[in-house]
Amino acid sequence: MYWSSKPLSVATAISGDIRNLMNTRQAFDLLNGHWRSERSDKHRSAKPACRQALNGSVPADVARNAFIDAAREAHMLVDCANQ
Repeated sequence: MYWSSKPLSVATAISGDIRNLMNTRQAFDLLNGHWRSERSDKHRSAKPACRQALNGSVPADVARNAFIDAAREAHMLVDCANQ
């Protein structure tokens, strides 16, 4: 499910690895991969939000916003200037 907003650029590692996320599937995969703080409240909220968006029960931008909150809480750099 694609976001209606522009892609997110997320710095996922200290080495400067930048990922450009275009949709909920990519965000969900990143949340389930090498996440910095998997036990944080916002991470626990973002995963089901992405899952629900993938199932079509919530809009993709709800998942996008939950992902942004989780990334910021994990101190990841997120470019979402045109949010």
